[in-house]
Amino acid sequence: MVFATTPPINPIILTKIFSSIGEQYKADIIVQDAEAYRREKRLVVMDLDSTLIAAEVIDELAKEAGVGEQVIQITQRAMNGEIPFPEALRERVRLLKGMHTSTLKNIHKRICYTSGASSFTAVLRKRGCKTAVLTGGFDFFAERVKKTLQLDYVFANRLEIKNNRVTGEVLGEIVDGKRKAALMEEIAQKEGILLDRVVAIGDGANDLPMITKAGFGIAFNAKPSIRKAAPYNMTQKSLVSILYLLGFSEEEV
Repeated sequence: MVFATTPPINPIILTKIFSSIGEQYKADIIVQDAEAYRREKRLVVMDLDSTLIAAEVIDELAKEAGVGEQVIQITQRAMNGEIPFPEALRERVRLLKGMHTSTLKNIHKRICYTSGASSFTAVLRKRGCKTAVLTGGFDFFAERVKKTLQLDYVFANRLEIKNNRVTGEVLGEIVDGKRKAALMEEIAQKEGILLDRVVAIGDGANDLPMITKAGFGIAFNAKPSIRKAAPYNMTQKSLVSILYLLGFSEEEV
């Protein structure tokens, strides 16, 4: 549906106004500027856990280590923005000390992708759109997802592993919210893509910096506090629904 307002109103403000109506009918109402809607997106950056895959990997690791409840509580506080992500990550990883790499492999085998993930990335790839995973999760899993879905980029945190066991430490610079936003800009610059042609998708507090900086930022099935802060929200279960927001037709999807 296309409509005009006089004077022009910020589409994000209109989206917030109409969202309460959408909630009554379990529908997502998103208002976009007509010119921006027609502007083809050239880079899509995504969170991994609970966005591209239907799990929080670190919570699954914690269950195997017998510290599930402790880690889940820390995860929830971090996702809600109650504690800094780097602090939460280090605290959780320390609880995984001694875990064997065979456990990591077993958890990877049982990870389920979010509904529509394969179709979503395949359609983007066919259109020539670059794709990237920017995750506060671990490279052990993110690299495998990149290979399976044929993504262009992946940036994740590195678990230190010695003698096939997790040491409880994280190597290198932590990929937190600020780092995600910076990486998004770096990729866009490398590919010669303006930020208004970039889509960012995530569900947690550490995704907000990239979601608010991208040309089109979407909180996907996010916590209430994140939905409130994000420009746009999606509560649909399938990632394919985002393709329609990007202007793809039924035939293309």
